[in-house]
Amino acid sequence: MNIKRVRRISSEIKKVISSSIINSLKDPRIDKLNVSVTEVKVTNDLSFATVYIAVIGDDEKKKQTLEGLNKAKGFLKKQIGENVDLRHVPQLIFKIDETSEQSMHIENLIKSIHEENHNEN
Repeated sequence: MNIKRVRRISSEIKKVISSSIINSLKDPRIDKLNVSVTEVKVTNDLSFATVYIAVIGDDEKKKQTLEGLNKAKGFLKKQIGENVDLRHVPQLIFKIDETSEQSMHIENLIKSIHEENHNEN
């Protein structure tokens, strides 16, 4: 599969899912203000789409959000089918995107090392 096409489809799926979360989903487990789609990776054969979600909140909030999104898979696939020109809509796999939390942790470690070095001088 053409890599440009896969990237374009990933981008379109991301837009549709983001829009659906904000405008259409009514599941109380999904806090629309604290959830965002950070990335969508579609396999080359377009059979699977891994959707990375950033959730602001504790682990319980993240778990609830994943449950709500998994419950809404059928609806989201329907939205993708209506808005993205595909013969077959890929299976959706939702995962929590931990990169922002990891980067904050690394930044805090660097700050603490810098402060320790500054205090020693």
